Amino acid sequence: MNMKSWKGVRVAVTGAGGFIGSHLTEELARRGAAVRALVRYNSRTHWGFLERTEPALARRIDVLSGDLTDPYLIDKLVAGNEVVFHLGALIAIPYSYQAPAQYVETNVKGTLHVLEASLRHKVKKVVHTSTSEVYGTALYAPIDEKHPRQGQSPYSATKIGADALVESFHRSFGLPTAIARPFNTYGPRQSARAVIPTIASQILAGSPVVRVGSVSPVRDFNFVADTVEGFLAIAGSPSAVGTDINLGSGRAVTIGETAHLLMKLCGRTVPIATDRARIRPRKSEVLRLICDNRKARRLIGWRPLWTLEKGLAATVDYVRSHLDDYKPARYNV
Repeated sequence: MNMKSWKGVRVAVTGAGGFIGSHLTEELARRGAAVRALVRYNSRTHWGFLERTEPALARRIDVLSGDLTDPYLIDKLVAGNEVVFHLGALIAIPYSYQAPAQYVETNVKGTLHVLEASLRHKVKKVVHTSTSEVYGTALYAPIDEKHPRQGQSPYSATKIGADALVESFHRSFGLPTAIARPFNTYGPRQSARAVIPTIASQILAGSPVVRVGSVSPVRDFNFVADTVEGFLAIAGSPSAVGTDINLGSGRAVTIGETAHLLMKLCGRTVPIATDRARIRPRKSEVLRLICDNRKARRLIGWRPLWTLEKGLAATVDYVRSHLDDYKPARYNV
């Protein structure tokens, strides 16, 4: 599928009420796509971050409430659409230690339901969301797409399984799939379970000490607008079919260095304290993630446009204006 314009294209998005999913859904609607958006059902009829979509844009989005574990509802979601963006998943690593079976049901079986429905309805392109966590601690850096997969948490193990299913449906049945593999996406709307909003919210709330897990792991942070552009480029490129593509900046930064950048942006310097409850089990901690994004540059013409400093500034502004959402005194699993 080769697209220069999204105008009139029928698109389904899973995980549309979440952090990356809401940004992607809004951008698709902004570009004229007809979007059917899956948000997880709740009795409050709350659509996650799509609740904050500006009214003119919201009218272009058809929201469907349900769950990835229901194959009949997923069939309804996919029917009639040309492109499927599959972002829906359970993603919190600490919670995956507590509920691994739930992660299998959602991340593995949920992906299977999306693939079966896409095959049945002859979808022209399925873009599946992976994660840099599938690589585990880097055996070499920067990490390219040939790096071995290492299941260092139940979360990453289920994403490895989901990725393998996507690959198998392309090879076995000819389903046109592509795998987007973002490295540590951050930005406005990211939840309090993630490290950047966790640190920023504590600083902005006036905490005398910033409590984190280990400060030594190295990460490759990628601003959400760049990640969205990567998803769109993958969906629009015939060269991406049947492959997996890393989306990351290529810049390495430790958690400790990131905390100091956030302090500078927030205008406060406070001590950093290690909270043992936030430290991953020793063999589960991913110590180094640095993206090799040459494949994305070559195949789909994508490269990040946001610097870390610019992206962190936008994130701090968002956290400051939504501080009550973050419960900075609590460890959010």
